[in-house]
Amino acid sequence: MTLDEAVALAARLRAGRKRIVLANGCFDLLHVGHIRYLRAARQLGDVLFVGVNSDAAVARLKGPGRPLMPAAERAEILSALRDVDHVVVFDDDTADRLAASIRPDVHAKGTDYTAASVPERVIVEALGGEVVIAGDPKDHSTRDLIRLIVERFR
Repeated sequence: MTLDEAVALAARLRAGRKRIVLANGCFDLLHVGHIRYLRAARQLGDVLFVGVNSDAAVARLKGPGRPLMPAAERAEILSALRDVDHVVVFDDDTADRLAASIRPDVHAKGTDYTAASVPERVIVEALGGEVVIAGDPKDHSTRDLIRLIVERFR
């Protein structure tokens, strides 16, 4: 969905007293760490919005050769997951503007962060939300999967 659609939907959900959770990431090559993060995030509220970094943002954040899949495909895959209710592609390097727009009750970040290191923490807390670290230990990464695939198929 577009950001405008997400903002309107979040307002309706908030009016209906639904607890809104926002998670975000690149999700360039979906792996079990992503699934565990999203499942844990979904358990924190009634509705899970997932922000997906745009292709340009992934390239800035991850470097040359990334993303592996275009944002539309990453969003489509995430939308098919049972734990994900809504997906929004955004072009910023952090989800500050996305969080400010959706105004989640909870902003869930993966275990590669601490509560103090979450870039969106200040804006989420200023709007009355909380930041929660969700998912299993950061033992999985797209970078590691890419390296493994390259090594195995040389």
